[in-house]
This record gives sequence, structure tokens and C-alpha cells, in this order.
Amino acid sequence: MKTKFFSVIIACFMVTTVFSQSNLNDYKYVIVPNKFDFLKEKDQYQLNSLAQFLFEKYGFEALMEGSTYPEDLARNRCLALRSDVIKDPGMFKTKLTVALKDCNDQLIYTSELGVSREKDYARSYAGALRAAFKSIEALNYKYVPNENTTALQTPRTDVKNEVTQEIEQLKQEIQNLKKEKEAEIVANEPKAIEPESKTEVVVPSIKKENTMGAGIEEVLSGVLYAQEIENGFQLVDSSPKVVYRIKQTKLDHVFLVENASAIIYKKGDSWVIEYYSNNILKQEVLNIKF
Repeated sequence: MKTKFFSVIIACFMVTTVFSQSNLNDYKYVIVPNKFDFLKEKDQYQLNSLAQFLFEKYGFEALMEGSTYPEDLARNRCLALRSDVIKDPGMFKTKLTVALKDCNDQLIYTSELGVSREKDYARSYAGALRAAFKSIEALNYKYVPNENTTALQTPRTDVKNEVTQEIEQLKQEIQNLKKEKEAEIVANEPKAIEPESKTEVVVPSIKKENTMGAGIEEVLSGVLYAQEIENGFQLVDSSPKVVYRIKQTKLDHVFLVENASAIIYKKGDSWVIEYYSNNILKQEVLNIKF
């Protein structure tokens, strides 16, 4: 009776071992975490590095978490198993097991319990981990690509395509908005000098040629008073009515005229407004009091 019982136990163990080996052979990589939950620091006692070494020793391609992954793994994370080391409670013994989970967080394999009686933590953890890996060594792991498993675990491409299409659609909408905004700016751009009064740039007056040079005309009537505003001044007449708003530039005594393609600058003791009208450069002297 006892012989039959032990025969059944051995048979079950052999079936479990063959099944585990077959499952593990479907996976190309093992990812080792930087830190195990029962420890306080990353790679404390160099236990994570030891786990990576032991996986590689027994045929696995082991990668430390956070390292640069191979191209095929970057495309399909389901090619890898995620490893973990679990500590069982114990007063005078260190007991560790190795667990392997797939990309869906399903437990694929658990090693036999590795035990150490060493009192020193570093030696005790290392000894228990090596003992746990003895059952992994017995599996004689060797990667065999499994197309069916890979096809089942590969993320759906149709979902990715939908996301890609949405991104491209958003990009196109942004481009269309940019074009509409540019067209609006061009449409609203002033064609000539447009003071706030929407009348001709120059304050109506009697003009005569000035000795300052050809094309320069002096405004004989109307003093413009400069009132400080943000980033510049507004020039008002005696009404008072705002004739121009001018903005400061990085050049001394040079201002941009707001809502007009014109500048006002100081020439000698005079202030001159300069602009184009019908492709002809115009210059006029203004009487500005700052």
C-alpha cells in the first residue's frame, strides 16, 4: 500500500515538472525586479543580482527591471516572465521561494522552498536563494518559440490602430486651426496707417515743404500730447482725441505705431512719422510734447 502511495506521489511530481518545463519554455526572457518586497533597499545583500545570475546560469535570458529591453520584448512584453522572491516566516531559518508570473499577472511557476540556517543575513539569503534555484535547475529550461501563445498574448493591434487614427485626426484638426488663424490674421492686417479715428493718418492742416529734406512735410496745426500707457504712449490732440498709440522698441526714440505699418522716431529735435502709401515712402514731422 505504501509503495503504491509513493509511486503516485513520484508520478505526480514528474507530471508537474514536465508541465512546468513546457510552460516555461514558451517564454524567452525573465525580468528581475530591482528590489524584493521583504528587503528595504534595492539589490540589498546583492540578492537581486544573484537572482539574475542564477537565472542566466540555468539557461534563461535575464534582464534587470528598468534596463534597456530587446526590440522584440519592447514590442511584446508577453515574451517575458516577471520573477519574484518570496520570504516565508521563520525564527531560526531563512526560507525563500522563487515565483514566475506572465504578462497577465498569472502565476506560471513556483520553485521549491529554499532553506538556510546561517545567522548572517547576507549568507543566509544567498544560501536560501541558491537552494530554491535547485528546482529551477532541474527543469532544464530551453526557450522554444510558441506561436500560439505569442499570438494570444500579443496586444490587440486594432486598438492601437484606433488610437493612432485619433492622434492623426487631432493633428489634422490642429493644422486646420492654425491655417484658419493665419488667414484671419492676414485678413485683419491693416493695409495702411489706420489711426483710431479711422481717418487719414495726418492731422488735417496746411502743409509746406520743410528744409529737412525732400518728402518731409511739417504738420503746422495741432500739438500731440504724449500720455504714458503700458509699453508706450498714446498721442492725443487738444480735443482731446487719441490720434496714435505708439509702442516702445529696443531702439532709443523709435516707436511702432499700433494698428498701422508705420514708425515714429526722433530726427534731430523733431519727431517724424514714416510709412508707405501706394508703395511710396512718406515722412511727416509731428509736433509731440512728452
